[in-house]
Amino acid sequence: MQHLDHDRLVFLALGESEAANGESTHLDTCAHCRAELATLQRVAGIGTETQGLSDLPEPPESIWQGIAAQVAAAQASPAPAETRRPQVPGQVDGATADSVSATADSVSGPAVRRLDPARRSRRGRGWSRWAATAVIAAAAAVIGVVGTIAVLRPGDPAPAPTQVVVASAPLAAYGSTPPAAKGDARIFQDGQLHLHVANLPRVPGYYEVWLIDPTTMTMFSVGTLGGGPDALLPLPPNVDLKSYSVVDVSAEQYDNNTRHSGDSLLRGSLTG
Repeated sequence: MQHLDHDRLVFLALGESEAANGESTHLDTCAHCRAELATLQRVAGIGTETQGLSDLPEPPESIWQGIAAQVAAAQASPAPAETRRPQVPGQVDGATADSVSATADSVSGPAVRRLDPARRSRRGRGWSRWAATAVIAAAAAVIGVVGTIAVLRPGDPAPAPTQVVVASAPLAAYGSTPPAAKGDARIFQDGQLHLHVANLPRVPGYYEVWLIDPTTMTMFSVGTLGGGPDALLPLPPNVDLKSYSVVDVSAEQYDNNTRHSGDSLLRGSLTG
């Protein structure tokens, strides 16, 4: 399946352009592009919410040191040969680094614009996919840290959770997966799936999340896991969770094949 270009998703997330008919149809049917667009929209929304804040304290120096370390590590690591593009939050091609930088500038305010000198110095050398990913992730982290400092003062209680869980499933090791592997899936009322996993075996490719109808064994991809133990993935509108009641985490290869690999690592049935 040919995915939408990342540049187009950036402009759609910022509201700079309207989706054409063909793009709207693709987003309705492609979980990868839909999840990538949702991630970009969340970053844009966070930046918009912080634009009205002023007199914010400077982030700790350790934040900037962490950003520099992530970028250096990303540039030193060779990117894998990739024929099938999984959904990784913030992932960009080298050619689209400037549009990612423009996204960060337009949504993040002064805190992220401190990255500009480093961004300009790298243009001449060219950005790798992983370096650009590290910068956009670090920028989002800075936004979160600054927002937390501004909103949560000493002595303030932590905000109460607002998400309503409508269904959940414990995930257990499946097939030949080591029994220590486990996870939890929760479906929120706003139509998102939160996944927490632990002790997954290392795989040469990546992890993909599916919903399966156990009666017919039809399935569709919800999205992919990044490098951390948690993921928040948007579900298609009006998905029938009574039919698609099994949550599956599979090991996938970079093989340009959008079907399930048949290598399931975790499974669990939704209840609620």
